[in-house]
Amino acid sequence: MKIDILAIGAHPDDVELGCAATLAKEIYNGKKVGILDLTRGELGTRGTPEIREVEAKNAAAILGAKFRHNLEFSDGFVVNNAAAQLEIMKIIRKYQPDIVLCNAIDDRHIDHGMASKLASDACFLSGLEKIETILDGNHQKAWRPKHVYHYIQWKNIEPDFVVDVTDFLDKKLEAVFAFKSQFHQRNADEPETPITSTNFRDSITYRAQDLGRLIGVEYAEGFTTERYVAVSSLFDLI
Repeated sequence: MKIDILAIGAHPDDVELGCAATLAKEIYNGKKVGILDLTRGELGTRGTPEIREVEAKNAAAILGAKFRHNLEFSDGFVVNNAAAQLEIMKIIRKYQPDIVLCNAIDDRHIDHGMASKLASDACFLSGLEKIETILDGNHQKAWRPKHVYHYIQWKNIEPDFVVDVTDFLDKKLEAVFAFKSQFHQRNADEPETPITSTNFRDSITYRAQDLGRLIGVEYAEGFTTERYVAVSSLFDLI
């Protein structure tokens, strides 16, 4: 199955927090989207990998993703090496996405920046015909996505472009909070973390609202890119 967009995250919930509204919009418009988690989030302070696996499936179903896979790399110790690149390349070559969305290039969690470069490098290498990958006993053909974009996470990185997601923020919030174990819950007896505060919960909306304000819409999500954003006409811009 060929897809249009592959969204990659170091941890289950990275994709939802970073770009779920954009994915929901593209899915609504008929695009095929898949999600790839690199780790199970086993070092997370709250919940368990098993709980997060169920939550991740629920979130993917809410968005309408065609699939969600997990490569089970080591949480907290994501590395950008040949072995990791090849595993991601197998997924890229299998599903042939035109666009890959991945972690922020620089962020609070050390896995995010590493996963960002790892995914980007794997996208480039996946287009080299002399690199052989075999999946399910089959030799795979080379495939390089046309675009690699990085969503914004903890840090307020200046976006290179923003997407109007005015009608899809509610879907994002529903997908994000499918990860119930990770966020604010009244009377929870588990330790507090940077993302369990009500401030963080509210920030998902007010950050989208602020980006929307800057482009004259209600809500938006921002992305950075490794190359110039090109348009065929000035009128392509909103």
